Amino acid sequence: MASQPSAPPTGLPAAETAAPPPYDRVRAWLVTAMIVTFMVVNFADKAVLGLAAVPIMDELHISHGTYGLISSSFFLLFSLAGLVVGFVSSRVSSRTLLFVMTLTWAVAQLPVLVVAAVPTLVAGRVLLGAAEGPAASMSMHALYKWFPPHRRGLPSALQISGAALGTLVSAPVLTWLITAHGWRSAYVALAVVSATWALVWWHVGHDGPFDDARPARAARRRDVPDVPDVPTSPDVPDAPKAAARVPYRRLLLTGTVLGSVSSAFGASWALSLSQAWLPSYLRTERDMTPGAAASTISAIAAFSLVLLLTVSPLMDVLKARGVTSRWSSGATQGIAVCVAGCAMAAFPFTDAPLVQHLLIGLAFGTGAVAVPLHYMTAAEVVPAAQRGALFGIVAATGTLPGLVAPALTGHLIDAADTTASGYTYAFLISAAVMLLTGLLAVACIRPERDAARLAPYV
Repeated sequence: MASQPSAPPTGLPAAETAAPPPYDRVRAWLVTAMIVTFMVVNFADKAVLGLAAVPIMDELHISHGTYGLISSSFFLLFSLAGLVVGFVSSRVSSRTLLFVMTLTWAVAQLPVLVVAAVPTLVAGRVLLGAAEGPAASMSMHALYKWFPPHRRGLPSALQISGAALGTLVSAPVLTWLITAHGWRSAYVALAVVSATWALVWWHVGHDGPFDDARPARAARRRDVPDVPDVPTSPDVPDAPKAAARVPYRRLLLTGTVLGSVSSAFGASWALSLSQAWLPSYLRTERDMTPGAAASTISAIAAFSLVLLLTVSPLMDVLKARGVTSRWSSGATQGIAVCVAGCAMAAFPFTDAPLVQHLLIGLAFGTGAVAVPLHYMTAAEVVPAAQRGALFGIVAATGTLPGLVAPALTGHLIDAADTTASGYTYAFLISAAVMLLTGLLAVACIRPERDAARLAPYV
């Protein structure tokens, strides 16, 4: 009698015993290049309003307070959209999600081209914010589908650095368009670039083979019956356990998670202030030409890019030498936000150009360190099954300054005796927020301690 094919081990679905999918190096790095370009376009879209702030305010005769509200409107649906699309991503392909998002970016640039007015500016920014809220997480999700876990380090770093690269590239290009052809030309260019990226992505951006949800979907298509759970009992010593889950209230009140949110909050405050008001401040208060202001912003972005590309390897080295996560990734992100806060408090009172530029770079560039590290520290105390949901909550909380900082700054400028003093008040408040959140991060982030405290619930 012919021998029968061997069955998979008892208790494991057939999909889990199959050979790992092949790694297509060329296609994976093509998708990586597309994702980095996606992030570049993403941050160019964010930056265009700030780069065009002076001509827009002059042409439409709007106050600093009104402009601040327009800038803050970008974040009205930003966090909510990120949470909603995160849940949708388990049912819709990354190819489709990113395609729809970038087409929406293109559409969001159009209202102000039809009628240049405050309502159309707000409508465009709200729509753009809703479409860009899921961008970072969903592009990383799409990227991971093309790389096995042990090959994801460099692609992840490149995806994160796309944010700084977007500002580095877009600041001089968009400033040239605004100066040479009017601020509307920048909106037209971004609409064309977004639509072009979407069309190219539709042809090359198929989901990769390393998709955790794919085996389950494939099994359902083949009508493969689910393997029943093996009951846990003393008679079955190797019975698998259900995935550990910790109450979200306890997770969110853990010092490490609170500290991670705190550092993200401080870093996001500086980032939103930079995108909304730094170009205008450099031009009107520091008497820079549009080109010089763009070069300064690009230099800050380059500084952030260097930090982002070096911080993860440095953390790996520190941990390999026995440094705990509290002092490597935890203290590092808190100290970075504190350094940025100190620089924020100092540069409005500095007249020496070289020192002033250095302090501005530290104030608006150093906080980038907290962006990858606050996810790393939060991940160390959260069960894998709950990591995605908690990351969504952490990201939503960390981006709240985008709703507050630009509008508050505009209000302070309008209420002050002079524009310069209004900016100074805004920067001092920002410094206080950043110092407080940075110190909280240093004091609260203790992954080893909190993981041990949560162990009874796992």
